[in-house]
Amino acid sequence: MELPKRSMERLKYLKDETEASSYAEVTKNAYRLYELLIEKQKAGHEFVLRSPDGELTTLELFV
Repeated sequence: MELPKRSMERLKYLKDETEASSYAEVTKNAYRLYELLIEKQKAGHEFVLRSPDGELTTLELFV
């Protein structure tokens, strides 16, 4: 798989941050998360972030 330089930098960052053993592991986990988010959104779920001070922000994904 060929990726632009910026995409490879992001992939390396994610691999390092998650201590993944390979780029394939990062990609596999990303697909799983992406699939879960799509399925939950289809089922009517909302995605909400809570800041350290308790403020809630609704994420607008896959609009």
